[in-house]
Amino acid sequence: MKKEEKIHQKMESLSDVHRAFDLPAPAHPLISLIDAATNKLIVNNLPTSHVLNFYKISYKPRLSGKLKYGQGHYDFDEGGLLFAAPNQIIGNHGNNEGEMCSEYTLLIHPDFLWNYPLAKKIKQYGFFSYSANETLHLSEHEKETIFSIFKIIKEELDSRIDDFSQDVIISQIELLLNYANRFYKRQFITRKAVNNNLLQNLEELLEDYFNNQMTLNQGLPTVQFLSDRLNISPSYLSDMLRSLIGHNAQQHIHIKVVEKAKELLSTTSLSVAQVAFQLGFEHPQSFSKFFKTKTKTSPLEFRQSFN
Repeated sequence: MKKEEKIHQKMESLSDVHRAFDLPAPAHPLISLIDAATNKLIVNNLPTSHVLNFYKISYKPRLSGKLKYGQGHYDFDEGGLLFAAPNQIIGNHGNNEGEMCSEYTLLIHPDFLWNYPLAKKIKQYGFFSYSANETLHLSEHEKETIFSIFKIIKEELDSRIDDFSQDVIISQIELLLNYANRFYKRQFITRKAVNNNLLQNLEELLEDYFNNQMTLNQGLPTVQFLSDRLNISPSYLSDMLRSLIGHNAQQHIHIKVVEKAKELLSTTSLSVAQVAFQLGFEHPQSFSKFFKTKTKTSPLEFRQSFN
């Protein structure tokens, strides 16, 4: 029997979203802020799974239900601030009936940022690449700060679109993103116990990868492979490692490769070429160059230092 193919509805414009919520057309074609407090939103009109053509920043309060983002799901029992980049698969999982909407939803078409430095800078905020289970949890004070920015943007859109509106709104979006960046850093600190468990699991994954010689078939471990096994996004993994041990996921893999290389060079009689292949390098020359870059000495010189 042929497996049914899932089709995700593509929402090209902000008007598509407004129609899904049975709302009037957006005041601006490239940016919209939907406030659940002043709009009676019809949740059941939303497609089960959809792809947005713009940035989305939304705050979901305490509620039950699962939200799909990419290939993962997030339980929104605790609520939080969610960031989504254009062309991400996002949507409710299962029946929408009885489910609360986001309290605030800010939709920003990339064209709204055109000719502003934020157009480039927004792509550097790692949390737009986070999975939904890595949502930003806010304290009451942090929530008030974020909501105050939402309200300023809403006021601009509702009452005074003029020659200065875009500048004002852009500055508020930047302020919101900077606060979010700060709050995420705080979250890495306050959730240190959870992150330490992830770090322990990461170390076990890397040990198993090398000890089971997965390198022979799959090559060097990748950030994507590790994040998939840990059920977190590559961006979150790197940011978590920076907060805990001061370097990103790729650097952590390189440190582990160097450790394993030193172990093999000092405790076995394998040739440099054999060590290279066992670690997942296709060419011995690539391994030698990598090792010397990281240790300032060649594999042979390192081995000779033990004799």
